[in-house]
Amino acid sequence: MQKRITLFSNDFSDFSIGPFPYDPEHSAMGEYHYYPVSGYTGQWYDPITCPGYRGSSWLVTEEDGIKFMEQTRVLTPGKNVSCPVLTAGDRDWEDYTVSVRMRSFYTKEPAGLCFRYQTSLMHYAFMLCSGKARLYLVEKEKREILCDTGFDFDCDSFCELKVNVKGSSIKCYVDDRLVIETENDRYTHGSIAIASYMPAQFTDVNVFCDESEYNGFIRQKQAGERRTAEKRLRYPQPKLVKIIDLKDFGAGRQIRFGHLTGTGEWFFVMAQHQKRVFRDRYAVISCLTAVSLETGEILWQIGEPSASKDSAYLTADLPFQVYDIDGDGADEVIMARNFRLMILDGKTGKVRKSIPTPFNEEPAGELRGIEFKKHAFERLNVDAIRIVNVSGKKRPCDILIKDRYSRLWVYDSDLNLLWKFTHNNTGHFPYSHDFNGDGKDEILSCYNMVSSDGKLIWKLPVDTDHVDEILCGRLDPDRDELIALVAGWEGFMIVDTDGNILFRDINGHGQRISAAKYCPEIPGLQICTTTFWGNQGIIYLYDCKGNEIWHMEPSSNGNIISPVNWTGDGTELILLNGNVRYGGMIDGEGDRVVVFPDDGHPDLCAEVIDIMGDSRDEIILWDEKRMYIYTQDRPCEIKDREYVPEKYPLYNFSNYRGEFSFPRWRDRKKD
Repeated sequence: MQKRITLFSNDFSDFSIGPFPYDPEHSAMGEYHYYPVSGYTGQWYDPITCPGYRGSSWLVTEEDGIKFMEQTRVLTPGKNVSCPVLTAGDRDWEDYTVSVRMRSFYTKEPAGLCFRYQTSLMHYAFMLCSGKARLYLVEKEKREILCDTGFDFDCDSFCELKVNVKGSSIKCYVDDRLVIETENDRYTHGSIAIASYMPAQFTDVNVFCDESEYNGFIRQKQAGERRTAEKRLRYPQPKLVKIIDLKDFGAGRQIRFGHLTGTGEWFFVMAQHQKRVFRDRYAVISCLTAVSLETGEILWQIGEPSASKDSAYLTADLPFQVYDIDGDGADEVIMARNFRLMILDGKTGKVRKSIPTPFNEEPAGELRGIEFKKHAFERLNVDAIRIVNVSGKKRPCDILIKDRYSRLWVYDSDLNLLWKFTHNNTGHFPYSHDFNGDGKDEILSCYNMVSSDGKLIWKLPVDTDHVDEILCGRLDPDRDELIALVAGWEGFMIVDTDGNILFRDINGHGQRISAAKYCPEIPGLQICTTTFWGNQGIIYLYDCKGNEIWHMEPSSNGNIISPVNWTGDGTELILLNGNVRYGGMIDGEGDRVVVFPDDGHPDLCAEVIDIMGDSRDEIILWDEKRMYIYTQDRPCEIKDREYVPEKYPLYNFSNYRGEFSFPRWRDRKKD
């Protein structure tokens, strides 16, 4: 008889009683900041965000010296309900036995354990519900009952649930009684989780396997670690080149980059804010600071800086961009503040042109996303700014502004109104591009394609949620330009420029998207997406036609999934975040091939930008106090050609922009 080896064991005695750590604000900070919960989480991770609730999902309780992990939420009827889950273990586990003691406080909804857990939307689940024991296959929006059988249980007693998986064989037990035995090979590996839709208690979670299964797991684990270690040797690792003290003007991901003095010197402009009316929806810029990336010295500053995190942390865009709007060779700052739209001189911060923002003329009850069905102000509090080219000039010089979710206005470079548009939802950050080849930008605003003169051309057949991020380009070598977008619980879509949905995957609440050459052996570009609300932090990689390549749940939020030209060889990496343990860059196989040094750097925010002049990207990490800038620790190995991909223009920075990197090469200049 083979020796039994314990892979995992926890009875929650290592926890103090009280809430399992959670974000008390239930905020969107984790959409594009690395924003971990504070407190002891032990070996567990909570992948579910619950915006409709306040308080924790999980609570450590005690009775007669026994600790329990108690799920505290109540199932909310409706679409896209995320089951509260707490996960632990190793995603490389294959064959094992998992058990847990559980008491369901409400027996008419499922509660139990998950196994071969890959993400909170992809796993098996063995649960008790309404007098039955059920085995589920959970795959994105599908929750299929593979088997069920009658089983009497009540809300007063504990049951031990146990599952043994070996190859495609699945055996499920309650109190050592075999109740379900079946075959299914959809998932071959994964960790474990406890889960319930209604309040329930769990304790004594154990995972074990026999010696041969353990040896197989160790061999596979070591092979994966060797593979990743060998890859890391081939990739440049981050080398710190600069630290900048942000003094009292620092902020979260409210930053823009440009050449404010008309020279080759890089500057960044950072905005602090004050919140008005309702949460983060009506924030106003309170302080704007322009700083040299080379020296760290302040060029100019508008407003009064604040050391308060309330002025630094925001879950929305702020309305400012850095761009040479007048074509004089030096960038200006286009911003909205205190109900005025203005253009500032980049060298001094002085106002060159200014107009009042438009009046809120439309009845609030007829618009999307207006809280309390009342306009908070008579004039518009601008939500975001984008530089566009609806005039058909040689370079973009028109200015689009928007409110939170319902209206767009477009002005020329002299701040004359060209047109306004209202139809359902604007999404977070409309996309501008010459889709029809007439030399003028059309605007893709949420599901609406808007002409260069502000008329609706077409809309996607989608009416709920809104678009979070958009990108457009030659993604598929077999097709013309395509649009790729993520739209919350409406999913990830690939759309042609006539508004036909070619592919759609409801893969969770789609939050971020990027496209680049992540896998050199696969035709076209590859598309990466992440999720946030509900089932947060799931990363998917697709080919250009929408076929899934892989998925993962890296146990952290704040993964910005930006493409990084790190090596200069034409294959890009994916930036997660700046954290030493969970962040770094992954390759097209999902391996973490570049990690940041454990040097005390901030990890709240991350951005990709080429500032060193060799076309490869640098990584900027910062929080409200400090900024660290990293480059490669070795020169580019490509000598004859230079990889200079086309990227999202810096003058249209947003926390809601779909990042892209379209391949482009050029011969190196000869001396």
